Amino acid sequence: MSDVEKIKQLSARFASVHEELAKNIVGQESTIQLLFTSMLADGHCLLVGVPGLAKTLLVRSIGEVLGLSFNRIQFTPDLMPSDITGTEVIQDDTETNRRVFKFVEGPVFSNLVLADEINRTPPKTQAALLEAMQEKQVTAAGKKHKLPDPFFVLATQNPIEQEGTYPLPEAQLDRFMFQINVDYPTESEELDVILSPRDSANNRLNVVLEQRELLEFIEVVKQVPVAEHVAKYALSIVRSSRPQNEDTIEEIKRFVTWGAGPRGGQNLVLAAKAVAALDGRLAVEIEDIHAVCLPVLTHRIKTNFSADAENISSADLIELIVKHASQLHGFKTHGLVPKLLGSKNAQ
Repeated sequence: MSDVEKIKQLSARFASVHEELAKNIVGQESTIQLLFTSMLADGHCLLVGVPGLAKTLLVRSIGEVLGLSFNRIQFTPDLMPSDITGTEVIQDDTETNRRVFKFVEGPVFSNLVLADEINRTPPKTQAALLEAMQEKQVTAAGKKHKLPDPFFVLATQNPIEQEGTYPLPEAQLDRFMFQINVDYPTESEELDVILSPRDSANNRLNVVLEQRELLEFIEVVKQVPVAEHVAKYALSIVRSSRPQNEDTIEEIKRFVTWGAGPRGGQNLVLAAKAVAALDGRLAVEIEDIHAVCLPVLTHRIKTNFSADAENISSADLIELIVKHASQLHGFKTHGLVPKLLGSKNAQ
């Protein structure tokens, strides 16, 4: 099957995935599309939203629809690293009549790991996920243990509970391809939620996309070509987010402590490839970069006290950065999310 046929198949399959998820999830179109985009780009996601927005249900439902093994880890202040990665235990070897150490896998050994309320556990335990997220392996007692392929970490974070929380270190935030801010449903969507039976969220979902097919689509997305002028535009956006850059705008120098690193640029381009593939196209366009700027850069731009005092968010600054980069390259921008991802299939 050619790449063109695979791209067309991917675009159609996403519509089927979205339709199946609708059995359990009301609304959340943008969140679903961003989650699926990051998974096609082989990236991890941080979901930020108040309690009760079905974040956990959404992640579990995606695992069912994609036929992935799923584990949920509830992060608490007393959670230990070995509770996530696994540990060595002593067992009797019946053949040699000796006691030997055997590694017992932790819940991280799964295709899809939901790290629930990840900011409720100390940095030592948060760090247990770093090697898993970046290297897709776990090291225990000097031995490396490979994680299953594909492997995704989808973490949730509650923005309104500050007591007893531990902010994620920048090194770990950078491992997440997207930060997705999950908002309240619309009035009509919330009415549907209220009127639906309580057990409707436990509907058994069909597997729409097999694990093998998902891996094939991930490889196809990596091969989507990117023109040099598009890559340079993405690079300009990332470099303009750094206050140390002489060419950046005054607002960045005034309100930002540090900006996005090279991994941010890599993720920006890779996510844009996934957007193009979901839309049935074999080339990345400027609008694809715009569509993923907010989720890719929001958690990679650290605002300072001056920004907090003037109620300026990283999203506000990203808007200015994109306008600045567009002017430098002679492009027009009509907003960072000009259309829903995969909008051709949603119609």
